[in-house]
Amino acid sequence: MRSTVHALWIATVPLSILIVLLGTSLTIAATTFDYQTTKIDPNNLSFYEPSITAESYPQTSATQVRNVIFCIGDGMGINQVTLAGSTVAGPGGKLYLERLPVTGLVRTYSTDSRVTDSAAAGTALACGVKTKNGMIGMTPDEQAYCSILETAKAKGMATGLVVTCTMSHATPASFGSHVKSRKLEPAIAEQLIDNRINVLFGGGRKYFLPQSDPNSGRKDDIDLIARAQTAGYTYVRTASELAKADDSHVLGLFQLDALTTGASEPSLAKLTRKAIRVLKRANLESIDGRYGFFLMIEGSQIDWECHANKANGAIRQTLLFDQAVEAAVDFALKDGHTLVVVTADHETGGMTLIGGGNEDKGDAELAVKWSTKGHSGTPVGVWALGPGATRFAGIQDNTEIPRKIAQLLDIRPFPQQKK
Repeated sequence: MRSTVHALWIATVPLSILIVLLGTSLTIAATTFDYQTTKIDPNNLSFYEPSITAESYPQTSATQVRNVIFCIGDGMGINQVTLAGSTVAGPGGKLYLERLPVTGLVRTYSTDSRVTDSAAAGTALACGVKTKNGMIGMTPDEQAYCSILETAKAKGMATGLVVTCTMSHATPASFGSHVKSRKLEPAIAEQLIDNRINVLFGGGRKYFLPQSDPNSGRKDDIDLIARAQTAGYTYVRTASELAKADDSHVLGLFQLDALTTGASEPSLAKLTRKAIRVLKRANLESIDGRYGFFLMIEGSQIDWECHANKANGAIRQTLLFDQAVEAAVDFALKDGHTLVVVTADHETGGMTLIGGGNEDKGDAELAVKWSTKGHSGTPVGVWALGPGATRFAGIQDNTEIPRKIAQLLDIRPFPQQKK
Protein backbone atom coordinates (compact mmCIF):
# COMPACT_ATOMS: atom_id res chain seq x y z
CA MET A 1 0.00 0.00 0.00
CA ARG A 2 2.79 2.47 0.92
CA SER A 3 4.48 2.23 -2.47
CA THR A 4 1.26 3.29 -4.19
CA VAL A 5 0.40 6.07 -1.76
CA HIS A 6 3.95 7.51 -1.70
CA ALA A 7 3.80 8.00 -5.46
CA LEU A 8 1.03 10.60 -5.06
CA TRP A 9 1.38 14.38 -4.93
CA ILE A 10 -0.40 16.76 -2.60
CA ALA A 11 -3.29 18.63 -4.18
CA THR A 12 -3.89 21.82 -2.20
CA VAL A 13 -7.46 23.09 -2.16
CA PRO A 14 -9.03 25.92 -0.11
CA LEU A 15 -11.39 23.53 1.68
CA SER A 16 -8.41 21.53 2.94
CA ILE A 17 -7.07 24.62 4.70
CA LEU A 18 -10.44 25.32 6.30
CA ILE A 19 -10.70 21.71 7.47
CA VAL A 20 -7.37 21.99 9.28
CA LEU A 21 -8.39 25.26 10.93
CA LEU A 22 -11.80 24.00 12.02
CA GLY A 23 -10.94 20.41 12.84
CA THR A 24 -7.81 20.60 15.00
CA SER A 25 -9.61 21.10 18.31
CA LEU A 26 -12.11 18.31 17.90
CA THR A 27 -11.70 15.00 19.66
CA ILE A 28 -11.48 11.65 17.91
CA ALA A 29 -13.83 8.75 18.63
CA ALA A 30 -12.40 5.33 19.42
CA THR A 31 -15.14 3.44 17.60
CA THR A 32 -14.77 -0.33 17.32
CA PHE A 33 -14.37 -1.35 13.70
CA ASP A 34 -16.53 -4.35 12.80
CA TYR A 35 -17.11 -4.03 9.04
CA GLN A 36 -15.73 -6.42 6.45
CA THR A 37 -13.86 -4.59 3.70
CA THR A 38 -14.06 -5.81 0.13
CA LYS A 39 -11.61 -8.41 -1.16
CA ILE A 40 -11.44 -6.74 -4.57
CA ASP A 41 -7.91 -5.59 -5.55
CA PRO A 42 -7.81 -1.96 -4.39
CA ASN A 43 -4.87 -1.14 -6.66
CA ASN A 44 -6.85 -1.79 -9.84
CA LEU A 45 -8.40 1.56 -10.70
CA SER A 46 -8.79 0.86 -14.40
CA PHE A 47 -12.58 1.17 -14.08
CA TYR A 48 -12.26 4.93 -13.53
CA GLU A 49 -11.75 7.52 -16.26
CA PRO A 50 -10.66 10.88 -14.84
CA SER A 51 -12.27 14.07 -16.02
CA ILE A 52 -10.39 15.62 -18.94
CA THR A 53 -10.81 19.07 -17.39
CA ALA A 54 -10.64 20.64 -13.95
CA GLU A 55 -13.06 23.40 -14.95
CA SER A 56 -16.21 23.77 -12.88
CA TYR A 57 -19.47 22.54 -14.31
CA PRO A 58 -21.71 25.37 -15.57
CA GLN A 59 -24.39 26.75 -13.30
CA THR A 60 -27.96 26.50 -14.49
CA SER A 61 -30.08 29.54 -15.29
CA ALA A 62 -33.20 27.74 -14.06
CA THR A 63 -34.63 28.64 -10.66
CA GLN A 64 -37.19 25.86 -10.13
CA VAL A 65 -36.08 22.55 -8.63
CA ARG A 66 -37.97 19.57 -10.04
CA ASN A 67 -35.63 16.72 -9.01
CA VAL A 68 -33.08 16.27 -6.21
CA ILE A 69 -30.17 13.83 -6.26
CA PHE A 70 -28.53 13.74 -2.82
CA CYS A 71 -25.14 11.96 -2.85
CA ILE A 72 -23.52 10.95 0.46
CA GLY A 73 -19.99 9.58 0.74
CA ASP A 74 -19.98 7.74 4.05
CA GLY A 75 -16.80 8.62 5.95
CA MET A 76 -15.58 10.81 3.08
CA GLY A 77 -13.56 13.69 4.45
CA ILE A 78 -11.82 16.38 2.41
CA ASN A 79 -8.54 14.45 2.59
CA GLN A 80 -10.20 11.29 1.22
CA VAL A 81 -11.39 13.38 -1.74
CA THR A 82 -7.98 15.00 -2.22
CA LEU A 83 -6.17 11.65 -2.02
CA ALA A 84 -8.44 10.00 -4.58
CA GLY A 85 -8.22 12.95 -6.96
CA SER A 86 -4.43 13.12 -6.69
CA THR A 87 -4.14 9.42 -7.40
CA VAL A 88 -5.99 9.45 -10.71
CA ALA A 89 -5.52 13.00 -11.96
CA GLY A 90 -2.35 14.40 -10.35
CA PRO A 91 -2.02 17.41 -8.06
CA GLY A 92 -3.98 19.74 -10.34
CA GLY A 93 -6.75 17.32 -11.27
CA LYS A 94 -10.23 17.09 -9.82
CA LEU A 95 -12.77 14.41 -9.15
CA TYR A 96 -16.13 14.93 -10.83
CA LEU A 97 -17.64 15.89 -7.49
CA GLU A 98 -15.01 18.61 -7.08
CA ARG A 99 -16.15 20.21 -10.33
CA LEU A 100 -19.54 21.08 -8.89
CA PRO A 101 -19.57 24.90 -8.89
CA VAL A 102 -20.68 25.57 -5.30
CA THR A 103 -18.72 24.40 -2.26
CA GLY A 104 -19.04 24.67 1.49
CA LEU A 105 -18.33 22.96 4.78
CA VAL A 106 -20.61 20.99 7.10
CA ARG A 107 -20.34 20.43 10.85
CA THR A 108 -21.45 16.97 11.94
CA TYR A 109 -21.74 16.64 15.75
CA SER A 110 -24.64 14.73 17.36
CA THR A 111 -26.59 15.56 20.53
CA ASP A 112 -24.50 13.32 22.76
CA SER A 113 -21.08 13.50 21.09
CA ARG A 114 -18.82 15.92 19.24
CA VAL A 115 -18.08 12.89 17.03
CA THR A 116 -21.17 11.55 15.30
CA ASP A 117 -21.98 8.07 14.08
CA SER A 118 -23.76 7.35 10.80
CA ALA A 119 -27.19 7.00 12.44
CA ALA A 120 -27.21 10.43 14.06
CA ALA A 121 -25.56 12.02 11.02
CA GLY A 122 -27.97 10.25 8.66
CA THR A 123 -30.91 11.48 10.73
CA ALA A 124 -29.58 15.03 10.57
CA LEU A 125 -29.13 14.85 6.78
CA ALA A 126 -32.51 13.18 6.24
CA CYS A 127 -34.79 14.74 8.86
CA GLY A 128 -33.13 18.05 9.70
CA VAL A 129 -32.91 17.31 13.44
CA LYS A 130 -30.13 16.28 15.80
CA THR A 131 -30.24 13.01 17.72
CA LYS A 132 -28.10 10.65 19.76
CA ASN A 133 -25.60 8.33 18.15
CA GLY A 134 -27.34 5.11 17.19
CA MET A 135 -30.86 6.52 16.79
CA ILE A 136 -32.63 6.60 13.43
CA GLY A 137 -35.21 9.15 12.27
CA MET A 138 -36.13 10.47 15.71
CA THR A 139 -34.95 12.92 18.34
CA PRO A 140 -33.46 11.77 21.68
CA ASP A 141 -36.96 11.87 23.26
CA GLU A 142 -38.06 9.31 20.61
CA GLN A 143 -40.23 11.75 18.66
CA ALA A 144 -40.12 10.59 15.05
CA TYR A 145 -39.53 13.19 12.33
CA CYS A 146 -40.36 12.82 8.65
CA SER A 147 -37.37 12.56 6.35
CA ILE A 148 -36.93 14.77 3.31
CA LEU A 149 -37.64 11.65 1.23
CA GLU A 150 -40.92 11.02 3.04
CA THR A 151 -42.05 14.62 2.66
CA ALA A 152 -41.07 14.59 -1.02
CA LYS A 153 -43.15 11.44 -1.47
CA ALA A 154 -46.10 13.09 0.29
CA LYS A 155 -45.76 15.95 -2.20
CA GLY A 156 -46.19 13.45 -5.04
CA MET A 157 -42.55 12.93 -5.98
CA ALA A 158 -41.05 9.53 -6.84
CA THR A 159 -38.35 8.42 -4.39
CA GLY A 160 -35.31 6.17 -4.31
CA LEU A 161 -32.39 4.90 -2.23
CA VAL A 162 -29.23 3.47 -3.82
CA VAL A 163 -26.41 2.18 -1.59
CA THR A 164 -23.52 -0.30 -1.47
CA CYS A 165 -24.23 -1.41 2.12
CA THR A 166 -27.30 -3.30 3.30
CA MET A 167 -30.55 -1.49 2.44
CA SER A 168 -31.28 -1.35 6.17
CA HIS A 169 -27.94 0.23 7.16
CA ALA A 170 -27.82 3.52 9.05
CA THR A 171 -27.81 6.04 6.20
CA PRO A 172 -30.58 4.59 4.00
CA ALA A 173 -32.51 3.74 7.17
CA SER A 174 -32.50 7.42 8.14
CA PHE A 175 -34.37 8.34 4.97
CA GLY A 176 -37.05 5.64 5.19
CA SER A 177 -37.50 4.44 8.78
CA HIS A 178 -37.77 5.48 12.43
CA VAL A 179 -36.29 3.22 15.13
CA LYS A 180 -34.58 3.62 18.49
CA SER A 181 -31.49 1.72 17.36
CA ARG A 182 -29.71 1.31 14.05
CA LYS A 183 -29.18 -2.35 15.00
CA LEU A 184 -32.86 -3.11 14.33
CA GLU A 185 -32.24 -3.88 10.66
CA PRO A 186 -35.15 -6.36 10.24
CA ALA A 187 -37.60 -3.68 11.44
CA ILE A 188 -35.91 -1.06 9.25
CA ALA A 189 -36.30 -3.31 6.20
CA GLU A 190 -40.04 -3.63 6.91
CA GLN A 191 -40.48 0.12 7.09
CA LEU A 192 -38.60 0.66 3.82
CA ILE A 193 -41.05 -1.61 2.00
CA ASP A 194 -44.09 -0.21 3.81
CA ASN A 195 -43.01 3.31 2.80
CA ARG A 196 -43.44 2.32 -0.87
CA ILE A 197 -40.13 3.89 -1.93
CA ASN A 198 -39.95 3.43 -5.71
CA VAL A 199 -36.30 2.37 -5.91
CA LEU A 200 -34.43 0.30 -3.32
CA PHE A 201 -31.03 -0.82 -4.64
CA GLY A 202 -28.32 -2.31 -2.43
CA GLY A 203 -27.42 -5.35 -0.36
CA GLY A 204 -28.88 -6.94 2.76
CA ARG A 205 -31.18 -9.59 1.27
CA LYS A 206 -30.88 -11.58 4.50
CA TYR A 207 -33.05 -9.04 6.34
CA PHE A 208 -35.84 -9.51 3.80
CA LEU A 209 -35.94 -13.34 4.07
CA PRO A 210 -38.11 -15.24 6.61
CA GLN A 211 -36.29 -17.15 9.36
CA SER A 212 -37.19 -20.45 7.64
CA ASP A 213 -34.66 -19.54 4.95
CA PRO A 214 -31.15 -20.66 5.99
CA ASN A 215 -29.74 -17.33 4.77
CA SER A 216 -32.15 -15.23 6.80
CA GLY A 217 -31.06 -12.56 9.27
CA ARG A 218 -34.57 -12.29 10.73
CA LYS A 219 -36.11 -13.91 13.81
CA ASP A 220 -39.65 -14.06 12.47
CA ASP A 221 -41.56 -15.56 9.53
CA ILE A 222 -42.05 -12.30 7.64
CA ASP A 223 -41.11 -12.63 3.97
CA LEU A 224 -40.47 -9.04 2.92
CA ILE A 225 -39.62 -9.97 -0.66
CA ALA A 226 -43.03 -11.58 -1.06
CA ARG A 227 -44.63 -8.58 0.64
CA ALA A 228 -42.84 -6.25 -1.77
CA GLN A 229 -43.94 -8.26 -4.80
CA THR A 230 -47.53 -8.25 -3.58
CA ALA A 231 -47.26 -4.48 -3.23
CA GLY A 232 -46.22 -4.19 -6.87
CA TYR A 233 -42.43 -4.24 -6.73
CA THR A 234 -40.33 -5.96 -9.38
CA TYR A 235 -37.68 -7.90 -7.47
CA VAL A 236 -34.19 -8.36 -8.96
CA ARG A 237 -30.96 -9.96 -7.74
CA THR A 238 -28.55 -9.69 -10.67
CA ALA A 239 -27.31 -7.13 -13.17
CA SER A 240 -29.10 -8.92 -16.02
CA GLU A 241 -32.41 -8.96 -14.11
CA LEU A 242 -31.94 -5.28 -13.31
CA ALA A 243 -31.44 -4.42 -16.98
CA LYS A 244 -34.80 -6.02 -17.83
CA ALA A 245 -36.75 -4.35 -15.01
CA ASP A 246 -39.15 -1.82 -16.50
CA ASP A 247 -41.53 -0.80 -13.74
CA SER A 248 -42.13 2.12 -11.41
CA HIS A 249 -41.21 0.16 -8.25
CA VAL A 250 -38.04 -1.96 -8.22
CA LEU A 251 -36.42 -3.77 -5.28
CA GLY A 252 -32.85 -4.77 -6.08
CA LEU A 253 -31.01 -6.83 -3.46
CA PHE A 254 -27.75 -7.96 -5.00
CA GLN A 255 -26.10 -9.69 -2.01
CA LEU A 256 -27.17 -11.32 1.24
CA ASP A 257 -25.03 -8.76 3.07
CA ALA A 258 -23.25 -5.68 1.74
CA LEU A 259 -22.27 -5.43 -1.91
CA THR A 260 -18.83 -6.68 -2.88
CA THR A 261 -18.49 -3.68 -5.25
CA GLY A 262 -16.96 -6.12 -7.75
CA ALA A 263 -17.54 -6.65 -11.44
CA SER A 264 -20.23 -9.31 -10.90
CA GLU A 265 -22.58 -6.64 -9.56
CA PRO A 266 -23.92 -3.49 -11.19
CA SER A 267 -21.67 -0.59 -10.17
CA LEU A 268 -22.96 2.29 -8.09
CA ALA A 269 -22.92 4.44 -11.23
CA LYS A 270 -25.01 1.89 -13.15
CA LEU A 271 -27.42 1.62 -10.24
CA THR A 272 -27.70 5.40 -10.24
CA ARG A 273 -28.50 5.58 -13.95
CA LYS A 274 -31.07 2.81 -13.63
CA ALA A 275 -32.65 4.45 -10.61
CA ILE A 276 -33.08 7.70 -12.53
CA ARG A 277 -34.78 5.84 -15.38
CA VAL A 278 -37.14 4.07 -12.96
CA LEU A 279 -37.99 7.34 -11.22
CA LYS A 280 -38.67 9.10 -14.52
CA ARG A 281 -40.99 6.24 -15.44
CA ALA A 282 -42.76 6.60 -12.09
CA ASN A 283 -43.29 10.29 -12.89
CA LEU A 284 -44.91 9.39 -16.20
CA GLU A 285 -47.24 6.98 -14.41
CA SER A 286 -48.32 9.60 -11.85
CA ILE A 287 -51.73 11.22 -12.17
CA ASP A 288 -50.57 14.27 -14.12
CA GLY A 289 -46.92 13.47 -14.81
CA ARG A 290 -45.65 16.79 -13.48
CA TYR A 291 -43.95 15.78 -10.24
CA GLY A 292 -40.21 15.13 -9.99
CA PHE A 293 -38.16 12.75 -7.87
CA PHE A 294 -35.90 12.58 -4.83
CA LEU A 295 -32.98 10.13 -4.98
CA MET A 296 -30.36 9.46 -2.29
CA ILE A 297 -27.14 7.72 -3.36
CA GLU A 298 -24.58 6.52 -0.81
CA GLY A 299 -21.00 5.44 -1.35
CA SER A 300 -21.26 3.36 1.81
CA GLN A 301 -17.90 1.60 1.92
CA ILE A 302 -15.52 4.56 1.89
CA ASP A 303 -16.21 4.51 5.62
CA TRP A 304 -15.38 0.83 6.00
CA GLU A 305 -12.01 1.11 4.28
CA CYS A 306 -11.14 4.09 6.46
CA HIS A 307 -12.18 2.22 9.60
CA ALA A 308 -9.60 -0.37 8.55
CA ASN A 309 -7.08 2.39 7.74
CA LYS A 310 -6.72 1.07 4.19
CA ALA A 311 -5.80 4.06 2.04
CA ASN A 312 -5.92 2.26 -1.30
CA GLY A 313 -9.34 0.79 -0.49
CA ALA A 314 -10.60 4.26 0.47
CA ILE A 315 -9.34 5.61 -2.86
CA ARG A 316 -11.15 2.89 -4.79
CA GLN A 317 -14.45 3.36 -2.95
CA THR A 318 -14.26 7.14 -3.35
CA LEU A 319 -13.76 6.73 -7.10
CA LEU A 320 -16.72 4.35 -7.35
CA PHE A 321 -18.81 6.97 -5.56
CA ASP A 322 -17.45 9.71 -7.81
CA GLN A 323 -18.61 7.76 -10.87
CA ALA A 324 -22.13 7.83 -9.43
CA VAL A 325 -21.85 11.58 -8.91
CA GLU A 326 -20.79 11.91 -12.55
CA ALA A 327 -23.90 9.97 -13.61
CA ALA A 328 -26.08 12.26 -11.49
CA VAL A 329 -24.47 15.39 -12.92
CA ASP A 330 -24.80 14.13 -16.51
CA PHE A 331 -28.54 13.84 -15.98
CA ALA A 332 -28.80 17.15 -14.14
CA LEU A 333 -27.02 19.11 -16.87
CA LYS A 334 -29.36 17.70 -19.53
CA ASP A 335 -32.48 18.16 -17.41
CA GLY A 336 -31.78 21.70 -16.18
CA HIS A 337 -34.16 21.45 -13.21
CA THR A 338 -32.25 18.92 -11.09
CA LEU A 339 -30.36 19.88 -7.93
CA VAL A 340 -27.34 17.71 -7.11
CA VAL A 341 -25.95 17.93 -3.56
CA VAL A 342 -22.86 15.94 -2.56
CA THR A 343 -21.63 15.65 1.02
CA ALA A 344 -20.54 13.17 3.71
CA ASP A 345 -22.09 12.09 6.98
CA HIS A 346 -18.73 12.38 8.77
CA GLU A 347 -15.02 11.74 8.27
CA THR A 348 -13.55 8.37 9.22
CA GLY A 349 -10.01 7.52 10.23
CA GLY A 350 -8.67 10.99 10.92
CA MET A 351 -6.81 10.81 7.61
CA THR A 352 -3.90 13.23 7.28
CA LEU A 353 -1.88 13.79 4.10
CA ILE A 354 1.80 14.53 4.73
CA GLY A 355 5.01 14.76 2.74
CA GLY A 356 6.65 11.37 2.31
CA GLY A 357 9.77 12.45 0.40
CA ASN A 358 12.50 15.08 0.56
CA GLU A 359 10.64 18.35 0.99
CA ASP A 360 13.85 20.43 0.98
CA LYS A 361 14.58 19.30 -2.58
CA GLY A 362 11.05 19.94 -3.76
CA ASP A 363 10.07 16.30 -4.21
CA ALA A 364 7.72 15.93 -1.27
CA GLU A 365 5.62 12.86 -2.04
CA LEU A 366 2.28 12.19 -0.46
CA ALA A 367 1.93 9.82 2.47
CA VAL A 368 -1.12 8.95 4.56
CA LYS A 369 -1.29 9.01 8.35
CA TRP A 370 -4.29 7.80 10.35
CA SER A 371 -5.16 9.09 13.82
CA THR A 372 -7.99 6.64 14.60
CA LYS A 373 -9.90 3.62 13.41
CA GLY A 374 -13.12 5.39 14.34
CA HIS A 375 -14.79 8.58 13.17
CA SER A 376 -13.41 12.08 13.63
CA GLY A 377 -15.13 15.35 14.44
CA THR A 378 -13.69 17.33 11.56
CA PRO A 379 -16.11 19.15 9.23
CA VAL A 380 -16.81 17.61 5.82
CA GLY A 381 -17.32 19.16 2.41
CA VAL A 382 -20.51 19.91 0.53
CA TRP A 383 -20.69 20.48 -3.22
CA ALA A 384 -23.77 21.53 -5.20
CA LEU A 385 -24.97 22.07 -8.76
CA GLY A 386 -28.30 23.13 -10.24
CA PRO A 387 -31.16 25.41 -9.20
CA GLY A 388 -30.65 26.71 -5.68
CA ALA A 389 -27.09 25.38 -5.44
CA THR A 390 -25.72 28.66 -4.06
CA ARG A 391 -27.67 28.11 -0.83
CA PHE A 392 -25.18 25.37 0.11
CA ALA A 393 -22.11 27.63 0.08
CA GLY A 394 -20.39 28.52 3.35
CA ILE A 395 -20.17 26.81 6.72
CA GLN A 396 -23.36 25.09 7.90
CA ASP A 397 -24.72 22.42 10.21
CA ASN A 398 -25.69 19.05 8.74
CA THR A 399 -29.32 19.65 9.74
CA GLU A 400 -29.39 22.66 7.40
CA ILE A 401 -28.87 20.53 4.28
CA PRO A 402 -32.34 18.89 4.15
CA ARG A 403 -33.95 22.11 5.40
CA LYS A 404 -32.55 23.97 2.39
CA ILE A 405 -33.69 21.18 0.06
CA ALA A 406 -37.18 21.36 1.60
CA GLN A 407 -37.30 25.12 1.02
CA LEU A 408 -36.32 24.67 -2.63
CA LEU A 409 -39.06 22.04 -3.05
CA ASP A 410 -41.58 24.27 -1.24
CA ILE A 411 -42.08 21.64 1.46
CA ARG A 412 -43.42 23.29 4.60
CA PRO A 413 -43.09 22.83 7.47
CA PHE A 414 -39.71 21.15 7.70
CA PRO A 415 -38.50 19.65 10.00
CA GLN A 416 -41.84 17.95 10.39
CA GLN A 417 -42.95 15.66 13.23
CA LYS A 418 -44.27 12.32 12.07
CA LYS A 419 -47.90 11.75 12.99
